[in-house]
Amino acid sequence: MDGLLTVSDDGLYCPAGDFHIDPHRPVQRAVVTHAHGDHAARGSEHYLTSAEGEGVLRHRMLDGASIQTLSYGETLDINGVTVSLHPAGHIRGSAQVRLEHGGEVWVVTGDYKVAADRTCTPFELVECDVFITECTFGLPIYRWPDPADVFEKINRWWKKNQEEGKTSVLFGYSLGKAQRLIAGVDPSIGPIYCHGAVQKMNAVYREDGVDLPPTTYVSDENALDDWSEALVVAPSSAGGSRWMQRFDPVSTGFASGWMRIRGNKRRRSLDRGFVLSDHLDWPNLNAVIDGTGAETIYVTHGNNDSFARWLNEEKGLDARELPLRSQYDG
Repeated sequence: MDGLLTVSDDGLYCPAGDFHIDPHRPVQRAVVTHAHGDHAARGSEHYLTSAEGEGVLRHRMLDGASIQTLSYGETLDINGVTVSLHPAGHIRGSAQVRLEHGGEVWVVTGDYKVAADRTCTPFELVECDVFITECTFGLPIYRWPDPADVFEKINRWWKKNQEEGKTSVLFGYSLGKAQRLIAGVDPSIGPIYCHGAVQKMNAVYREDGVDLPPTTYVSDENALDDWSEALVVAPSSAGGSRWMQRFDPVSTGFASGWMRIRGNKRRRSLDRGFVLSDHLDWPNLNAVIDGTGAETIYVTHGNNDSFARWLNEEKGLDARELPLRSQYDG
């Protein structure tokens, strides 16, 4: 990788500006696209993130972390490199990083989506010369249904479980996906309970002004004799744990783009899979790349080889793989 950005042992690095973007280890200065663990490592000396993302990032960093913020579209000169952040629509505060230097414009997407999500600012298309994009779902099989239809399916599943006397336990990533789920379901159906990891992030979202329906932390003090009216939102790591035993009998569901593949539901021993992703599907990934006008594309966090080949052969772009670390579950 040559030019304004390169890959160092710590991750993506801008030599001219002397800063990293989403480093996976502590560095002197980190520009952070969003607060998921594979993009925001603890221990750096200074962080730069979006103003909308400060709350969730500060919650995840060490006490006293030095965090500078930019409003979306605001510019900052870092050693001669003009840096600005633009909405990515992935989770609360997520941002694309736009860099301008030496007559070139580069954009690093981090994770992003174009689908509606009222818990964060919608994605903004940014024109550039070089585009570094995630391609988590960069295969033609990944095509998302209308989110409104997905939420209707979740509501029907919840009601059906109530009729059958089962607790509805819905798994999703504790930061971002869980709050999108809570904001999207029909709270008139019944009470919403949350795993501790989810409830903590709910509080951060509410402090940021995001209007979420009431939720209750699952604890011994709040234990119910009958959970069958409730929707319980939890991270997927809670599945199969002792924490789950209190909800029996239970029906489990998982909201993720990975549920587009039917076998993934079976392998995770889930009762229902809901196709709801915080990443782009295949049509929108291609549409965004076309819209940027970039002629050089770096692809990462997905099926890098096949997607780069597609862009080279079908679109005539200069597309290359960029191997960076990722651990997000879609």
